[in-house]
Amino acid sequence: MFSQINEELDNNDNSADSNPAEAFESNPELFQKYHDAYKGRMEHWPKNPLDVIVKWINRKVSKDRIIADFGCGEAKLSLAVPNKVHSFDLFALNDRVTACDMSNVPLEDESVDVAVFCLSLMGTDVAKFIAEANRVLKIK
Repeated sequence: MFSQINEELDNNDNSADSNPAEAFESNPELFQKYHDAYKGRMEHWPKNPLDVIVKWINRKVSKDRIIADFGCGEAKLSLAVPNKVHSFDLFALNDRVTACDMSNVPLEDESVDVAVFCLSLMGTDVAKFIAEANRVLKIK
């Protein structure tokens, strides 16, 4: 179901559904369905990429560093590391998530030390998402 929803979002050029934000806004249940399907798919993975990211942050990133989690889903990263984490997604699945477009997050320029994209670079605006991360990341 996860793959099917992604394919429909990526391949439908004739309606609002060609833009995931518009598709999810016109059908909010679709966003929850998407995340439920994603969680179901993850149960069959040999390794969860978020676990790898959490392990890396806990080993390599000092606790005073600020993290921006782009496409955070349920903001699990914010619960798994001691760092301050800004959690962004298209819709807020809980109160730890700031709902926004990943190409325009509400952060100041050069205000974070680490940008995380864990399986969130599947959209058609990937270049804009990377540019936005570049904007908010501190130099060096």
